[in-house]
Amino acid sequence: MTADNRVTISRPEDILGFIPHALGLWPKESLVAITLRGQTLGATLRVDLPPERSERVLAAYSRRIGEYLEADHDADGVLLAFFSDDGWDDAGVVPHKLRLLEALEPVLAKRGLALRDAWFIGSDYWRSAFCADLECCPLPGRPVDQILDSRLNAEMVFRGSSVRESPGRLGPVDQPALDPEFMGAEGAVLEELLRRWRSRKSFEEMLDVWTKVLDSSRPEEFDSEAAAFLRASLRVPAWRDAVVVLAAAGKEVACGGAEAFGFFDDEDDEGDPAVIPPGLGSLAPAAGKPTAAADVSVLRYGDVLLGLYPVNPDWNRLTSLDQVLAMLSRRGGGEARAAMLTIRGWIQWCRGSGSFAHELLSQADAEQQGYRLAELLAEVVRRGTVCGWAKSKSSAWRKFGGAAA
Repeated sequence: MTADNRVTISRPEDILGFIPHALGLWPKESLVAITLRGQTLGATLRVDLPPERSERVLAAYSRRIGEYLEADHDADGVLLAFFSDDGWDDAGVVPHKLRLLEALEPVLAKRGLALRDAWFIGSDYWRSAFCADLECCPLPGRPVDQILDSRLNAEMVFRGSSVRESPGRLGPVDQPALDPEFMGAEGAVLEELLRRWRSRKSFEEMLDVWTKVLDSSRPEEFDSEAAAFLRASLRVPAWRDAVVVLAAAGKEVACGGAEAFGFFDDEDDEGDPAVIPPGLGSLAPAAGKPTAAADVSVLRYGDVLLGLYPVNPDWNRLTSLDQVLAMLSRRGGGEARAAMLTIRGWIQWCRGSGSFAHELLSQADAEQQGYRLAELLAEVVRRGTVCGWAKSKSSAWRKFGGAAA
């Protein structure tokens, strides 16, 4: 799910034009559901259409959709959009999708969600699911250009929003550089970090560096020493997870979780501190950034990784982390790149974009086959699990900001 977005909608073309911008892509073989709170648009959910239309499959599928939408506690209605190219050639798109629509409607009604409207959208045509007037909805349907030319679509483009044809987030510009000298330097830094990764002092110094990186105005590109240190720190699994928790929940939770897991060995604190590259040590922290009080009872990273804690994550830091990782992942491949692709996939899942999350996690597995965290998160995405933050309008990520109207 994605969070609320303030836009003005007056026609079906506007609603259908809003969906690809809310998702970041033009859906293929998908059901998109938008909750309603009176006349206000709520959360947007995209799921793959069921592979078959047996009564058993449609019933199970409908229950799952109902459970997802029930997470929007303030919703009283729903809009459905079926994106599929199946059935347009023989004008059979309505009967093809009608069984699924009929299975969904009572499930939604049982949960207090009135079905306000529904549409079928293909590559070339679209039509209302309930319109039988051939003058209004001629066969096979109305041209998709009406959606692409809608006022709202133009407004979204003006705001800087773009729509991809597929969930691919990585293009030629994102390919890793082939620089053996840099990779050798990264490996040398990793050897040093592994000697002191259980040191509380080194752990906190590493978190302080990442805090500066996420909160400061960063350079367009890190120098080689800085990039090698940041990438190497993500090759230490305990430090990698701590960086994720730091970004979402703050340093206190990251340190508390590490303490609970027994990461630290006091004897390691007696050694030399970690050597911070000058390019990172000179970063100035953001002035006056507030630090939220942490719940000291939360000692496990799992609640953060599932979006169950804190109540509201630090979306600014998570966005900054995504941008930094995108930059660093271009410096080279290997384990560090797999770690960064995995974290970026997790951030997309937290934002409610399972399609983008799946693509990035698949890239992580391709970069380093069997990368464990990528495998675990990919299974979470495959099962259709929704991030805890994405279930609440108060904590969900806002792509455009504000609320829809």
